[in-house]
Amino acid sequence: MAPSQEYALLCLENPLLDIQAQGDEALLTKYGLKANDAILAEEKHMPLYEDLLQNRDAKLIAGGAAQNTARAAQYLLPPNSTLFLGSVGEDKYAIILRESCTAAGLRAEYLTSTTSPTGTCGVIITGHNRSMCTHLAAANDYKISHLKSPEVWPLVQNATVYFVGGYHLTVCVDAVMALAEEAARENKVFMMSLSAPFIPMFFKEQLDRTQGYWDYVVGNEAEARAWAEGHGLETKDVAEIATHMAGLDKVNGKRKRTVIVTQGTEKTVVAVQGEEKVREFAVREVGKEEICDTTGAGDAFAGGFVAGIVEGKSLDECVDMGHWLASLSIKELGPQ
Repeated sequence: MAPSQEYALLCLENPLLDIQAQGDEALLTKYGLKANDAILAEEKHMPLYEDLLQNRDAKLIAGGAAQNTARAAQYLLPPNSTLFLGSVGEDKYAIILRESCTAAGLRAEYLTSTTSPTGTCGVIITGHNRSMCTHLAAANDYKISHLKSPEVWPLVQNATVYFVGGYHLTVCVDAVMALAEEAARENKVFMMSLSAPFIPMFFKEQLDRTQGYWDYVVGNEAEARAWAEGHGLETKDVAEIATHMAGLDKVNGKRKRTVIVTQGTEKTVVAVQGEEKVREFAVREVGKEEICDTTGAGDAFAGGFVAGIVEGKSLDECVDMGHWLASLSIKELGPQ
């Protein structure tokens, strides 16, 4: 069924402008980056962004994982279904992000930082791999006061599904928890993304604060294994990890927790709280010659999946919507 009111889906995380270019091993080595990874920028990485713009014919593409997910979900949902929250600067990059959201039919309610530039993500593509190096900048300035403001909080109360990207745990845990607690109190859906292996590894305490509220949690196999390692599970088996995560204590007992683990071209694993057997879903095949860029494929999957939740679809349908949108995404440059 269609959403019962406007802006049924609310997404929170870090709006970024992707500076994306083709690279090589030399470029990765120059900045100490891995071919297929996602990290937060350190001081040594700061020249990367201008390097990509000046020397690598970089493209500017609206990014930020949960913002990608929000745009993807809106692609499948009726007009005026999706709202995104985050923080940007007062600059041309913020204008590009706002225009991109408008073009996608996504409502962006940004907090505008007067002290930091809009966040950027350097994306180096090598073959079918992508290395992402994020300078949060203004995205790091998000405050719970914006979420609780008279202009925004009524939108929170109106929404029925909350999607939060794990990257925001490095920014404003209080805002994440406010959404989690509101969801549990009002029996709304709270969905969390693990985002990257460094989140469960280095922001374990922050992530653990949210886990009792997860109605849905999504991640890839590397993120799931990082979570398992951080919690002392002596297994790398994705099905076992997903089952363990599904069985964790839950604040809102009215909803069973569902854990979704994507594995690239391998089957997606889904575990549901209280069910003994995990379920596996084959992905949609895409020929190697059709693959342009895998950046944002996971975000697209999450967008398709959460759109299904908003529309009241079955679990099978939600996974299929995610797979379909991800298969479209990898045929385009950037998270289109």
